[in-house]
Amino acid sequence: IQLRALRGGAPVALTLNPVPACRGRVEVRLANDFDAVSDGVMVQVSVRLLEDYPADFVAAVMAHEYAHLLLDHAARMRAQGVDFGILSGFGRNVRYFRQTETEADILSVAVLVNAGYPADLPVRFWNAFGPEHADGAVTLRTYPAWRDRVATMAHEAARIGRDPVLPVVPPILSARERPLDGDWRTLLVRARR
Repeated sequence: IQLRALRGGAPVALTLNPVPACRGRVEVRLANDFDAVSDGVMVQVSVRLLEDYPADFVAAVMAHEYAHLLLDHAARMRAQGVDFGILSGFGRNVRYFRQTETEADILSVAVLVNAGYPADLPVRFWNAFGPEHADGAVTLRTYPAWRDRVATMAHEAARIGRDPVLPVVPPILSARERPLDGDWRTLLVRARR
């Protein structure tokens, strides 16, 4: 894109070279919780998460939410008739929520690596965040246990390796082309108890 502008009263010509970017938008929620969500278009993160955690940990959270966008989870869940309301943590909905959360956990590692972060960043975040915030009753129904999520992300980080060729395009990315089947257990790596 060619632009002409004035800088300090003198004309300048600028060339902007657009780069492909994610179609999602980000919004900061003024809330006193530690939530981050994605609805298929917008990623929202609570201001408290931004205030209480360092920037690299926030990047780990954002990578997970962007993974939901990249994997087209909202549309794939709607196609399965998943209830997003008060009943979201019950019945057949649970398996689809757990599948999408596990897929997003796996893809988030590559998203971070491609952005220049270390592959173990989401593991470090969850080891700091999980013990205090991730054991609620509803959380346990719609998400796999946080320790299993950590084991899954650690497994993906090991698969990617310490010095990967960029961009990392993990196999899980092809899931966005398939309907959800609710089979989250085959994706999850169980933590040693």
